Amino acid sequence: MTGDAPPLKRYNTLTQFDFHHLLSQTPGIAVVYFTSAGCASCRHWREVLQQLLKRRLDIRVFEVDAAQDQALTREFEVFHLPALFVFRDGHYRGPLLCEARTTLLDAAIDAASALPPQDMP
Repeated sequence: MTGDAPPLKRYNTLTQFDFHHLLSQTPGIAVVYFTSAGCASCRHWREVLQQLLKRRLDIRVFEVDAAQDQALTREFEVFHLPALFVFRDGHYRGPLLCEARTTLLDAAIDAASALPPQDMP
């Protein structure tokens, strides 16, 4: 990042216009979270992710509104919400599949971030 760019917060909203640029410049572990305003499961996951951020200082979360950014939603082949994906050091590692519990999420993030880089869907 340039010296003029503001530092990334630990919970950010992404759009199709800044998605690839910001993720490619994000060091460490990033969880991308596709959500929608009317999704009850998404609200629960948001709470779980907020709890995780209190415990894990090495993680950033990026939220994508699936209804607003349909191009990204199609690109990542999101058919059900919420959908979560893991990136490490700007590289895609894969989908994140687990129950919405912080201990399980912790382990799933570590396992996914340890995978070798993959091509994005």
